[in-house]
Amino acid sequence: MPKGTVDPDRPLRIALAALEVVAERGVEGLTHRRVAAVAGIPLGSTTYHYATLDDLLAAAIVEAKRATDVELEAWARTLGPDTDLVRAVADYVMQALTHHWGRTVVEHELYLAALRRPQLSSLSQQWDDAFPAVLSQHVDPVVALAVALVVDGMFVRAFIHGMPTRADVEDVLRRLLG
Repeated sequence: MPKGTVDPDRPLRIALAALEVVAERGVEGLTHRRVAAVAGIPLGSTTYHYATLDDLLAAAIVEAKRATDVELEAWARTLGPDTDLVRAVADYVMQALTHHWGRTVVEHELYLAALRRPQLSSLSQQWDDAFPAVLSQHVDPVVALAVALVVDGMFVRAFIHGMPTRADVEDVLRRLLG
């Protein structure tokens, strides 16, 4: 792009590059320099658009949540009144853990970044609310929240202890969903 040309997609490219850096090096490996290198832009552009590392993390969280929301909406459209919710949620969990392992790890790492960065907590809270909101269209809101909490726990256990079996996932969900 010639010098002086406006690049309206640059903030998005920076946010997506931040996601790549977190995927490769974790939240603690995120630097403006690495993001600039991945995005193929000058270092000053990253600090111009995102002054702090927390600003970069927030942008990465927004982009990761946007992608997750698209998938969640597509999944929600597959749920009908006759859907076996245990199987559907198990499908969702197993898909995240098998076909989207790397992305699922990155998403949770970004989500947990709010633990030590309170300014990110509202973004993580918004992320948190999406799954139970979908489930609440099919079950009581308290049950939907319980399922979401259990699914989050399944993800964390998978990160630390390894992949659960589909039978284990379905067994737990069946106890919650009846």
